[in-house]
Amino acid sequence: MSITKEKKQQQIKDFAQSPKDTGSSEVQIAVLTERILNMTTHMKQHKKDFHSQTGLIRMVNLRRSLLRYLKRTNEAGYKALIQRLGLRH
Repeated sequence: MSITKEKKQQQIKDFAQSPKDTGSSEVQIAVLTERILNMTTHMKQHKKDFHSQTGLIRMVNLRRSLLRYLKRTNEAGYKALIQRLGLRH
C-alpha cells in the first residue's frame, strides 16, 4: 500500500527545486500522488477496508489543499506540476 523508499527518493529527486529540497509543495504533492495511486489500487481489491478509505480521503484532501496553495503562490509552477503528474485542473 505504501510507496517504497526508493520510489519516494526518486519522486523527491524528480520534483525537487534544489538538491536538498524535500519539503516544497511540488515534492509533497508528487509523493502524495504516488501514495494515492497505490491506495486506490488497494481499495479496488479491498472494498470494505473502511480505515484505509478514511486515510485515502485524508490524503486526497491534503493534496487538494497543497495544490490550492501552489496555485495561489506560483501559478506557472502549478500548471507545470499538473501537466507532469497528469492531474486534471
